[in-house]
Amino acid sequence: MTSARFGDLIAAEWIKLWSLRSTRWLFGLGILAIIAFAVQSSLEAYNGWPDFTPMERARFNSLSEAFSGLSATMLMIGAGTVGALTIVGEYATGLIRTTLTAVPARHRVVAAKLTVVATVMLATGALISAATFGVSQAILSGCGVAVSLGDPAVVRVLAANALLAPVSALVGMGIGALLRHTAAAVVTVCAVLVIVPTFLQPTVHQWLNDLYALVPFYVWRTCLGLPQLRDDPALPTVAGSWAVFALWPLAAAVLTLLVVHRRDV
Repeated sequence: MTSARFGDLIAAEWIKLWSLRSTRWLFGLGILAIIAFAVQSSLEAYNGWPDFTPMERARFNSLSEAFSGLSATMLMIGAGTVGALTIVGEYATGLIRTTLTAVPARHRVVAAKLTVVATVMLATGALISAATFGVSQAILSGCGVAVSLGDPAVVRVLAANALLAPVSALVGMGIGALLRHTAAAVVTVCAVLVIVPTFLQPTVHQWLNDLYALVPFYVWRTCLGLPQLRDDPALPTVAGSWAVFALWPLAAAVLTLLVVHRRDV
């Protein structure tokens, strides 16, 4: 039997991803909702700018009008859910049996699935990051507070915003592979990626701060998503935050490979 080419596996996983109705709805409505929220937030800031106090103007962050914590929450939950469903959906429908019968090399199937999900989510995250930045700064330019790509830290913030999508999607895949139950996987994704990190705050205990600095949403909120970093040794560093962004999807990918390889279908 001739082994399936990796390109063929990529094509098959691409078809599977877009054949899910939930995927199309999440992508379409999710992208529009996040962009619409950026427009609304920027318009509110534009209209209210004349009434801002000097302190409010000094603290104003144009980038947070483009992509706020709520936007990040929506993106991470949506991407993590899609990632989980790409695995859970196959087990729920029994399609995984057909797939592994046709391609017994499970690691190649999972590698193709990881590649497709990571690529699609990276493109989606980049689109959202660029679109929210573009529409927001176009609105805010009317009151002279817009920023450009050449301003300090803007590219870092936009890159971090974009990477939230693939990071969350791959974490969702790992959770989906581990739990194999739609509701449980989605709830766990939300809890791990967003709900629990939302309540984390810097403390006087450095070991807790070090623990918090291992959570993607936390390091985005306190470091990578901010154009101006706070001078606080309790908060994550830029280098450490990028490492977190790299290690979580890597660990999730390894978990997905191990679980699918060792468990029966």
